[in-house]
Amino acid sequence: MSSHAYVWTAVVCVGLLTFVLRWSFIALIDSLEMPVAVHRALRFVPAAVLAAIILPAVVVQDGAIALSASNLRLFAAVAAAVVAWRTRSIFYTIATGMVVLWTLEALWRAA
Repeated sequence: MSSHAYVWTAVVCVGLLTFVLRWSFIALIDSLEMPVAVHRALRFVPAAVLAAIILPAVVVQDGAIALSASNLRLFAAVAAAVVAWRTRSIFYTIATGMVVLWTLEALWRAA
């Protein structure tokens, strides 16, 4: 068997395994009765995952935690968080964060 066949066999096997694992959770979730507390807790999973992705990008600069005034991403994140809290709009949140970040970067470079 050639090396290409081994690679394609591995790709197909991993793909099938991934499909079966994900499908099993989807298929089983309908037949299981989950407690109300679990349903309530699962509502917070997307927000927790998003925070885990965003927080390091905001507070870590050059491998160290940067909570200083020179961390422009921190200011943009705070502005975006306020907009998210007040409007509950993803579009306005992202737009505000980006506009604040770009404006602060332009002002920082000009200074």
